[in-house]
Amino acid sequence: MGTAVSRDRHRPHDAGRTRREILAAARAEFAEAGYAGARMDEIAARTRTSKRMIYYYFGSKEGLFTAVLEEAYREIRRQEQLLDADEQDPVEAMRRLAELTFDHHEAHPDFVRLVSIENVHRGRHLARSQHLADLQTPALAVIERMLRRGRESGRITADVDAVGMHAFISSFCVFPVANRHTFAALFDRDLLAPVHRDRLRTMLGDLVVTYLTGTAAQPSPLVSPE
Repeated sequence: MGTAVSRDRHRPHDAGRTRREILAAARAEFAEAGYAGARMDEIAARTRTSKRMIYYYFGSKEGLFTAVLEEAYREIRRQEQLLDADEQDPVEAMRRLAELTFDHHEAHPDFVRLVSIENVHRGRHLARSQHLADLQTPALAVIERMLRRGRESGRITADVDAVGMHAFISSFCVFPVANRHTFAALFDRDLLAPVHRDRLRTMLGDLVVTYLTGTAAQPSPLVSPE
């Protein structure tokens, strides 16, 4: 592949740095232009490397996009692992996890865009990932431990599993980011303006606690017509 590739083979620290730079540039390009619209030439132009080097590291555009998705998910998984869930009250730990997820999504709108793009492509890149288990297992393990501890202590009474809880928290966190501009156009409200985002963040925590502890109001029974 040429002198540049040979040099990287013998300089692992430089190779690692080059790979990280490519991933950062590709993440910005894919989030901005989508998978179909992203250009490898543009990604190369954003870095100090060549398009040939990008293909050397990632094999193809599809391989690069998959790597970008994997790293984006690893990033939030690393944040979740910093939560000392086993040392906190399980209900409060779940609230903290929800708040952490909300903060991460707000701080990384490109993550939300990348996930939306992957859903347009029906999840085909993640489905082919060789690291899929590493991307999903840590998130569910944290929630499973909190649910188990909460039920053992009697603090959590809701009939929900880790996947369902993860879906609930994620959906609430994605909406303000994914729909920020359309919501503002329709209702003249920026959901991520400080006053509104703080209320949404608190609302999410309250909803999680209320649901898990069974303190939500029970629905009235349906009355059959006479």
